Amino acid sequence: MSKELVEFTAERKLPLGRNPNYGLETMTSPIGHRCYAQRELLDRFMGYTPGEICPDDWWIGQSLMLRGCEPLPRRRCFARTPAAIFPPHSLPGSLWEIPSDKSVLWSHYSCKSFECLKNRAKNKTVFYDCADCFDLSGPERSRWVSSKELDEIFSLAKGGIRIGLDLGGGTGSFAARMLERGVTIITTTLNLNGPFSEFIAARGLVPIFATISQRLPFFDNTLDLVHTMHVLSNWIPLESLEFVLYDIDRVLRPGGFFWLDHFFCTEDQLDTLYVPLIERLGFRRIKWAVGKKLDRANREVYLSAILEKPVRESF
Repeated sequence: MSKELVEFTAERKLPLGRNPNYGLETMTSPIGHRCYAQRELLDRFMGYTPGEICPDDWWIGQSLMLRGCEPLPRRRCFARTPAAIFPPHSLPGSLWEIPSDKSVLWSHYSCKSFECLKNRAKNKTVFYDCADCFDLSGPERSRWVSSKELDEIFSLAKGGIRIGLDLGGGTGSFAARMLERGVTIITTTLNLNGPFSEFIAARGLVPIFATISQRLPFFDNTLDLVHTMHVLSNWIPLESLEFVLYDIDRVLRPGGFFWLDHFFCTEDQLDTLYVPLIERLGFRRIKWAVGKKLDRANREVYLSAILEKPVRESF
């Protein structure tokens, strides 16, 4: 085990003694339980020189996260930066402006510019997740502009929609459209062969670098809206998906909305697995629409649903 990992995870006494607010006498820094199952990657991630520039290894941290090592251990090194300061565009123009290529470190991406990312949707021979997300003048620009679903949510929300979460939100376009409506949306994302986190931040939005496996970092009954598009689908083990859905329910306030946007699965899976799972949560159906997924030949369908969290008896 690396010396830095031992230093980070060591239990230490509080210098002022017992803290009555926390009920603690010691402090311990946590890491995910699966970190120790990835000892080789973990040792590489923690094999830096304290006080120096971090190795060019953020992708190792992401690999650990995807393997259940979440949260990652903190490190005592300086994150690498671009060669100079390139100020971002100002709001609201930044929502739909492409940032400077020089504001991003490109070493671990196949593309080395935003122009390359913008054009990779044209390459039909290679599959890219969220292939057209970086093209803000293409289909991404038109998403959620004239959205009947959003209009319905705003009209039904008791107390309005003010804050929310977009789970697996690509480059942040849902958050951008919601900001135009005066709503603050936090976007979770990963840098899967593209600088998604940096791109979201450059737009003037807030990214959280996290997998869908991590417990949502919000207290119970606090968010007005949770939205997710494509990232929750039948590729996730059913039991794992159930934990995710209950966690979404946990962070939504009573009367808050869960917008399951384009959840895909096969027709038989929808009826036998996913409808019963969703119904166990007891949400009130505001919208429930099922359509054919036309790019697949194996009877896949999309489910789009808007669901309202009920008040539950606690006593």
